[in-house]
Amino acid sequence: MHPIFEKKTWLAAYLAAWTVLGAMLAGLLHITGTVSWRDALVVSEPLVLFYSFVCLTPWYMCRQLPLDSTNPFKLAANHLGAAILADAIWVQMARAIERWLDLGDRFRTETTTVLAVIGLMLYSLSVALYYMLLAVEHSREAEVQARDAELRALKAQINPHFLFNSLNSITALTATDPVRAREMCIRLSDFLRSTLGLGERASIPWREELQLARTYLEVEQVRFGARLQVEMDVDDACSDCLVPPLVLQPLIENAVKHGIATLVDGGTITVEGRVNHGLLEVSVENGFDPDSPVPRRSGLGLRNVRNRLATRFGDVAHLSAQATENRFRAELVVPCRKAE
Repeated sequence: MHPIFEKKTWLAAYLAAWTVLGAMLAGLLHITGTVSWRDALVVSEPLVLFYSFVCLTPWYMCRQLPLDSTNPFKLAANHLGAAILADAIWVQMARAIERWLDLGDRFRTETTTVLAVIGLMLYSLSVALYYMLLAVEHSREAEVQARDAELRALKAQINPHFLFNSLNSITALTATDPVRAREMCIRLSDFLRSTLGLGERASIPWREELQLARTYLEVEQVRFGARLQVEMDVDDACSDCLVPPLVLQPLIENAVKHGIATLVDGGTITVEGRVNHGLLEVSVENGFDPDSPVPRRSGLGLRNVRNRLATRFGDVAHLSAQATENRFRAELVVPCRKAE
């Protein structure tokens, strides 16, 4: 289906634009010919509205003949032939209206020539416009593919060492605490199941992202036991804000891996969320051992999140991280956009 028919507002705007073109054509016919303003309008308006639908047909040809992969001679021949045919229909329609109005010799040959030139121009402009729209469409598809690739890359970076650590913990627990080992298997299964369909979604509500983070923490809770404490203070206003999937989990994973895991007695991860002036502001804070040999506090996962936010939102969103003597804090800010 032609994209112009996807929304009634698009079709209405398209026809309105052609109606304006009809008024401009009437002025041109009045100036170059001997027809009155009234007759020129009566000829031009139904003519351009008819031609507006004729000029929808190049869309399908443009899709079948992409600029970057079609032989130039084939491209020119097909579009030129279609333009001549459309122009002939345009001129014949004009003559039919002229005969219906019985304009006689006032509709002179010069006027027909003007119409023929304008018809070719309008058709050619339609072809150019459709190729521009297809270029935009391909660009959006490339962005979607890039986003999906980024998400797959993020999951590929998260899952290996997370699964490695989890499976090692399960292996150790099977001998000492089979009940906890079984619980961890269930939690791990729930987390992996939750991530399976994320690659098909550009955005998810914050409540789903938060639930995904909670499921991840439940797995880690079994592994670390009392060493891992979590405090969450997230406003209900955040729930419907749409965010790219898997933006919070890397922050929490970073807090566990480079924070809690470095402390002999463990510590607390604090997650806070607010909506402020149309922005979703989230912070993840944790303690860490400054003497720990861990080389980096802001690792690959955080850089990946930064890149995804920059690709999706530009300068509107950002992720900042700062470390004090023994505290690490990551702050995420994204526009709070809600589903329509």
